[in-house]
Amino acid sequence: MEAASFAKIVERHVRSVLKAEGKYDPQLKGIVTRLYCRQGYYLQMNPDGSLDGTKDDSSNSTLFNLIPVGLRVVAIQSVKTGLYIAMNGEGHLYTSELFTAECKFKESVFENYYVIYSSMLYRQQESGRAWFLGLNKEGQAMKGNRVKKTKPAAHFLPKPLEVAMYREPSLHDVGETVPKAAVAPSKSTSEPAMMNGGKPVNKPDKPPT
Repeated sequence: MEAASFAKIVERHVRSVLKAEGKYDPQLKGIVTRLYCRQGYYLQMNPDGSLDGTKDDSSNSTLFNLIPVGLRVVAIQSVKTGLYIAMNGEGHLYTSELFTAECKFKESVFENYYVIYSSMLYRQQESGRAWFLGLNKEGQAMKGNRVKKTKPAAHFLPKPLEVAMYREPSLHDVGETVPKAAVAPSKSTSEPAMMNGGKPVNKPDKPPT
């Protein structure tokens, strides 16, 4: 067995023992913030898990936890619902109760000092162009493969409210597998996913016999 693999096994064992004894509570420093899009809207997650924009800068639905999960990589979690923003293999945004690889977004500062968030998993196959989080002029969530980093739709200005400490999402009881693009990811095993603007993706009705 390689030394690195053995070290990981030992580390996991130590974590499990300390966690059982209540002595291990890993912390990450993140921020509670509102994300103001250059289109004139604040990103918000509604109670049903749908995503869109609002001009109300005092709504609790616009509060998000930005949790660092890698080098310039963040998880975006709604403070109100506890759901994570994710992007699937077709570029659709959806909300997830579990933190998976589809919930990871690269955070980059654009030349105009706005911040852009791109999927860590998916991009255009031919050109390699990244897929971005974005809102259109009506404040509706856009497919990531239709958002260009040079356009206002992709430009967000974080407005931090406070610094907060979070548990590492990777230490939760989560799945790290990526759903196949052909399968609509969901908030749970039984509920349909909330895609752009809260349009649920349901299985087609069976044709009448």
